[in-house]
Amino acid sequence: MSGPRLIVGVIVMGIGVPLTIFFLLDLHTPSQFLTVAATTFMAWGVGDFLSTILEKPRLQNRSPGMALKEDLERRKAVD
Repeated sequence: MSGPRLIVGVIVMGIGVPLTIFFLLDLHTPSQFLTVAATTFMAWGVGDFLSTILEKPRLQNRSPGMALKEDLERRKAVD
């Protein structure tokens, strides 16, 4: 993940949403803000990671083992 998607994610999920939650819940200490920010940022990261996994093509009439072997061979060919 890079570029505009990363920048928007950092601004929204690392700053915007935590600030909103911080003020709506009437929190007061910097540690409370950092806890909310870390939680929302990590949730965004996990969600983005899972969406990356789910957008990959399905097995397409291959066994899981065969799909893994083909993926490893493709990665070796690129390196």
